[in-house]
Amino acid sequence: MVDSNDLLKIIDDKMSSLSKGQKRIANFLKEHYDDAVYLTASRLGEIAGVSESTVVRFANELGFDGYPRLQEALKELVKNELTATQRMKLSFDRIARADKDILQSVLESDAARITNTLCNIEPKDFDEAVERIISAKRVFVVGGRSSSALSQFLAFYLNLMRDNVINASTGTVTDTFEHIFRIEEDDLLIGISFPRYSYKTVKAVEYAYSRGAKTIAITDSRQSPLVNGATISLIASSDMLSFIDSLVAPLSLINALLVAISIKRKGYITDGLDKLEDLWEKYKVYSSGIKKKYL
Repeated sequence: MVDSNDLLKIIDDKMSSLSKGQKRIANFLKEHYDDAVYLTASRLGEIAGVSESTVVRFANELGFDGYPRLQEALKELVKNELTATQRMKLSFDRIARADKDILQSVLESDAARITNTLCNIEPKDFDEAVERIISAKRVFVVGGRSSSALSQFLAFYLNLMRDNVINASTGTVTDTFEHIFRIEEDDLLIGISFPRYSYKTVKAVEYAYSRGAKTIAITDSRQSPLVNGATISLIASSDMLSFIDSLVAPLSLINALLVAISIKRKGYITDGLDKLEDLWEKYKVYSSGIKKKYL
C-alpha cells in the first residue's frame, strides 16, 4: 500500500514516465487535490481531458490497486494538509452536492462512520487493548486539541474502574511530558488523535514506546503518525464536518472499551461505585432532579 503522506512526492517522481494524458491528471491533482478528492474516475477524466481507463491506469502507475485506493490517499492528504478554512469550504461543497438538509447529512454521515468502524476494526486488537488497560500498572491518557474531550471522557471513567489513571492531556507539550517522563515497561499510554494530528500526542506515544511501555493508538487510519509508535492500533472513522472534527465513531469505540472493561471487572467496580454513591449523597454531588413547586 502506498503511503498517502508521500502522494505528492510519488507523483513528482513518476512524472517523467507518465503519458501526456496521465501528466494532465497528475498536474490537476497536484494543484487541486482538495477538489479532486470526491471526484469519480469518470469525472476526473473529463476534467483532465482523458478517458476513465486512463485515470485507472494512472492510479496503477502510482502504485495503487485501482482508483478507489488513490481516492483514499487523496482523502488522507486532504485531512492532514488543509487549513481549517479550506476544510470548511471543502465540506460545505460536499454537503451542497449531496442535496440534503444539514441535520440529515451530518447524522447519516456519522452513522456511516460507526458502521465503517465496526466493519474494519480487528476484534483481537480490541480484546488485547481491553486486557492491556486492565493489567497495566499505570494508565496514561493523552489527547490533544479536539481529542482532549475524548481523553477526558476516557480518563474519567477509567478512574472509576481502576487505580493509577493519569490524564496527561492538559496543558502544553512540556506539561504532558512532565506527567509521563517516568513511564515504565509495566505502564500503558493511550494516545488519541485525529487529523489534523496533535504534535503533543504523537510525540507522547513515541516517547512511551521508546521507554518500553505498551501503547494504544486510537486514531483514524493505518497511515496516522500515531501508528508508528503503537503496540495496538484501534482505527475509528473520522471525517471533517466544516472545520469541526467528527468524533462520533471514536467516542463509540471508547464506550465499547469501557463497557468491556466494566464487565471484566464487575465485582471490583460495583464495590467502588457503592462507596462512591455514599460519598456523592453525603456531599450532594448530584441534584435530585425534582423541583418542588410552592404556592
